[in-house]
Amino acid sequence: MTQHALLSAGVKTWRSLACSRAELRLDLTLGCGQTFRWRETGEGHWTGVMGGRVWTLTQTEDTLWYHTYSAQGSEGEVNGRKRRVEVRPQGSAKRTKASVTVKEEEPTEGLELKAINTKQDLKDEEALKDYFQLNVNLADLYKQWGAADHHFKKIAKTFTGVRMLRQDPTECLFSFICTSNNHISRIQGMVERLCNTLGRPLCQLDGTPYHDFPTLQTLADSSVEACLRNLGFGYRARFLQQSARQIVDTHGSDWLDGLRSAPYLEARDALRSLPGVGLKVADCVCLMSLDKASAVPVDTHVWQIAQRDYRCCVGKGQKSLNDKVHKEIGDFFRELWGPYAGWAHSVLFCSDLKKFQKLKEIAVKKEEEVVEVKITSEKVVKRNKKGASGQKVKCETTQ
Repeated sequence: MTQHALLSAGVKTWRSLACSRAELRLDLTLGCGQTFRWRETGEGHWTGVMGGRVWTLTQTEDTLWYHTYSAQGSEGEVNGRKRRVEVRPQGSAKRTKASVTVKEEEPTEGLELKAINTKQDLKDEEALKDYFQLNVNLADLYKQWGAADHHFKKIAKTFTGVRMLRQDPTECLFSFICTSNNHISRIQGMVERLCNTLGRPLCQLDGTPYHDFPTLQTLADSSVEACLRNLGFGYRARFLQQSARQIVDTHGSDWLDGLRSAPYLEARDALRSLPGVGLKVADCVCLMSLDKASAVPVDTHVWQIAQRDYRCCVGKGQKSLNDKVHKEIGDFFRELWGPYAGWAHSVLFCSDLKKFQKLKEIAVKKEEEVVEVKITSEKVVKRNKKGASGQKVKCETTQ
């Protein structure tokens, strides 16, 4: 699928935000397992659901570009006619329009493009800034973490722009309940089936339907467990339905949003009262949707990073994680990185994923080449100095 084939004719322009790759890299941020609603649908183009709308995002070196799609039209149709829109982002203004070319696939008579809704444009821009927490200066944080941690500084050379998202708490919680004994690609499939079966339909692009995340009330229905078991959720189906029912019956639909204003440990303990929510899931939800930047989700993967790269002896000799080890590892990283420890942790987590190992290999190769050039240069300098002092110099000629 080409990047232009993704775009339905109902979307006539890109919007833009000034945002460098040092502040945000879409491939790392959306692909590192903190969200399961985005897919790379074209080269460098990510399409997903955020705030009840479907978006496509892409970026240049200093600009984040985005589309939002209308919920009503079917794929590639405007006024009953199929269209393909080719959009070429240009410039890097803080809020600019892009040039748009409508390529004709059928006659264009009767084609009417709606005027830009300025209020909606501003609303979309603010939603995007909030979702990516663009008010946080990530470059400054990287400098602070690098100054405190030599290993982080080395990793950060390759894994720049890994931001922490500010997701909807309901979507984040119930997505992470699905992560138990699971891996990213499988979780993506489960969340997609959950939304396509129980969520409100939004639109369809190139034959792919997009749905909003189900509401708490929908998930709390007594029929949901059997439905999700049929979709392959296994024992997680019961946790999803029971957690939703407990929130609706005991706390109310606004309870999760209210936890944003609660202290970190209070919010984490409250989440742990729900079926299927342990320390790791609770910390993920705190970090990725409840504004608890110091939350450090710890699993066996993070435990291995602490032992291998930091010689951290917490839990040495134990075969499995427990609450005590989880807390001590979290405290170790909080002391090292400070109040945004959860953000720094996500950079290391991302760098250790198999899907991004090629980036590491390329970085290592470049570093080896730099070292080789440096050594060669030093040898040449020494040889020239010897020649200048009147000593014999062996010259090699390559033909």
